Amino acid sequence: MSFLGRIKESLSRTKQQIVERFDEIARLADAPERRARAIDVETIEALEELLISADIGVAATDRIIKSVGKRPRNGASFRDLVKDEIRRVFAAVDRPITVDQHPQVTLVVGVNGTGKTTTVGKLANLLKGQGRTPLICAADTFRAAAVEQLEIWAKRAGVDIVRAREGSDPAAVVFDAISSGKAKGRDPILVDTAGRIHTKINLMSELEKIRRIASREVPGAPQEVLLVLDATVGQNGVSQAREFMDAAGVNGIVLAKLDGTAKGGVALAIANDLKLPIRYVGVGEGIDDLVPFDANEYVDGLFEEKW
Repeated sequence: MSFLGRIKESLSRTKQQIVERFDEIARLADAPERRARAIDVETIEALEELLISADIGVAATDRIIKSVGKRPRNGASFRDLVKDEIRRVFAAVDRPITVDQHPQVTLVVGVNGTGKTTTVGKLANLLKGQGRTPLICAADTFRAAAVEQLEIWAKRAGVDIVRAREGSDPAAVVFDAISSGKAKGRDPILVDTAGRIHTKINLMSELEKIRRIASREVPGAPQEVLLVLDATVGQNGVSQAREFMDAAGVNGIVLAKLDGTAKGGVALAIANDLKLPIRYVGVGEGIDDLVPFDANEYVDGLFEEKW
């Protein structure tokens, strides 16, 4: 199934929340007697209410309504004006990953319960399907359950895993994984990190230590630091993200559990507020239910007429 098909499927709970209401607003805005005029205040207010209710967030909503309200229509439909502005939000933060030295090291960070460990397993499976040879590093040594869960996912994906005893130094496990990856030709190294230790300060210090070890072993590593956010928590996820951004050097987002939310607009809020690209989205519980994010098709999934 295409990304658009997966997005439509995962956003099925959002359909009534956004699509049907937006259809009504667009139908009125594009009536023949209004098409040649600037968009009126009533339409902008209706759009604002819709976007807020879809968890798109105050800042992103304000940007969209101001832009749409000011832009000349030039024959464009109201739907296309809105979609175009939303695409601009995603385009502004779209930054490709640069990997000059191999193996690529990808840290996966986030609070416990977001789907972080599951995401590592799904990402390994996705990358293997793309012809790569990922190696999983179980660096969340503070939770025995996390290591056991990763071993199950690694087996399902058919990839190697490096682990250590519970309570071991996470940075030492990362060192071992990178050394193993170099020796066996594995690339990338996918590192599952702790989501909680005893205090937040200790957690951030541990992430900084892991980054130092990775950089020492592979210049420029970690090239990718993915923050896993739970789509079902909405705007609270944005607050969570800020705690990790500085210490972990986050440069991309994985939006997990998108299929479980009725407010699928949160992806836009994250991109706008955090100025970070969304790399992947989780659209289900299966091993194949992690897909690379496509902004254009995501916008089509939210605002396409008559699914």
